[in-house]
Amino acid sequence: MPISSASPDPFGGNDFVKQSSLYQEFLAEREEILRHKWLESERLGYDIGFERALLDWIRKHRDCWRAARRAEQSGPASGSETKPRAAASRAVHFAGSEHAR
Repeated sequence: MPISSASPDPFGGNDFVKQSSLYQEFLAEREEILRHKWLESERLGYDIGFERALLDWIRKHRDCWRAARRAEQSGPASGSETKPRAAASRAVHFAGSEHAR
């Protein structure tokens, strides 16, 4: 008997996955990698491709980005500090890179 796409999902559909913290972390990291790809491609004058951007971002920025993100998430829950902290985490991405020159 073939498996139907209409069969019930034991995890409640895609909502379960989309709401998971792991998936949210993946999306945020992917957004940073795409930003890095765009910036590096603009700087070099050609498209460097996702794989090169991914490897370069992991090597140069991932640890600092994750530390800033964890600090942002563990900070106070007031909305007044969310935006400055988010801006600070983006600044960490550029600190020490060729973009800061």
